[in-house]
Order: sequence, then C-alpha cells, then structure tokens
Amino acid sequence: MTTPVEAPVLGLLDGRPLSRTGLDRRLAALRTGPRAAALPAPGSGEDRQLARWVAQVLLTEALCEAVAAERGLAVHPEAAPARLDQQAAVELGSVTAAAYEGSAAVRAVCAEVTADVEPSAAEVAHYRALTELTERPPSAVSWRLALPDGSTFDAAPETLPLALSDALRAAPPGERVTAAGWTATRLGTVSAPAPAPDASAVVRAAARRAAFVRWLDHARATRITLVPGLEHPGDPAQPDNHHRH
Repeated sequence: MTTPVEAPVLGLLDGRPLSRTGLDRRLAALRTGPRAAALPAPGSGEDRQLARWVAQVLLTEALCEAVAAERGLAVHPEAAPARLDQQAAVELGSVTAAAYEGSAAVRAVCAEVTADVEPSAAEVAHYRALTELTERPPSAVSWRLALPDGSTFDAAPETLPLALSDALRAAPPGERVTAAGWTATRLGTVSAPAPAPDASAVVRAAARRAAFVRWLDHARATRITLVPGLEHPGDPAQPDNHHRH
C-alpha cells in the first residue's frame, strides 16, 4: 500500500511517520563502506532501487522494535550482528535476512513468534530419507575455508570447484586465492568431516523461518504504509522496476 505524505519520510508505522534520517545515514554508510565500488551510480534507477531496498530493511527493523516493546521482549541493541547461512538467507528473503542479521529486535521477535513451531514426525522422517539418499563425501579430511565476507565453513576438497580446489592446495594456509571466479582462504585442515546435522533441528529451523516470514508479511501489510519513492523495489507499479516476464 502506498499513500502520499507531506514531508519526506521513510514510511508510516501504525499511521505514524518515521523519519527518513536513518535511511540517509544507512545509505551514506554504504557509500563509504568496503563495498562502495559495487554500488550503483548515484542518481541512477538502480540507486533508487537500492534506497527502496534499504528502506524495507529499516521499516522491518522499526516494526520489530515496536513489537518487541509491546511484548516486553528483552532486546540487546549492542549485541553483535548475526550471520545466516546461505540457505537461511534465501528462505527468509533478502530484506528480512538483512534485518535479521543486523537487528537484535528482529531476532527477538522471530524467536518469540515462532517458539511454538515444531515439525511433524513425518516431516522430519521425509527430510531424513531425502538426505540419506545423498552420498557423503568419501574424504576423511576437510579444509576450513574463509570467504571474503568473513564467513567460514568446512568442505572436503573434492566437493569444491576443481580450479578452486587446485589453487587452494597449491597455496600455503592463510593465503587468499581466486580461481574461476571463486575466492577463498584455506585456514587449515579438519581431520574428519563434520557430523551430519540433526534432522529434527534442521527441519525445525526451516519451519520457524517459514512461519516468521508469514507472520512478518502479515504484520507489514497491516501496520506499515509505504510512501511514494520508497515503494518495495519489486513493486511492478513503481517506475524503476525493470523486471519483466
């Protein structure tokens, strides 16, 4: 929903205008941050789309801050940002994933509204049956790798792209290498592959992420009003949405 307003604002939460100051500050931080070179040119349509995307992140944060206050949830703003794995980020969607990683209020509300979500025994059994069909890597050795964004993970050499695996094997530990478009640093060797994750925990986490997305979509629709110029970047009615089918 989009509605005209008199003053430039971020959006409306329960009819109350939210200052655009936070958006301007967040965009300025991106422009001076380590990934500034990858951002679109100022004033371009892509730049306006970036502003729309950041606005949705800030509105999600503001909504969850309000919900956390209403429910008396313990929120620790000084807490370090969270880091989602790729699957979790995809399941949440880019806006919600960014808000979740950066806002303790979003994480607190997510935990609160999904606390009672539990997968059925059939769902866990189905997941277990599917994953057991996948052959485990035969290697008894894994590498601990670091990506440019600071995340780390363990992987058997034969599960990596061949060019990257060869480059990492040839380089000493701690040296960043790039091969075939992949960049990683081999931090060391793990003597045995990580054990398979508990199926119940994996399915529960996915079910809770799905439940949070449904809850948040409803909360946004009923409590947030968007303003012209800061529509959702995927809104086909706004002029900078060039996605066509």
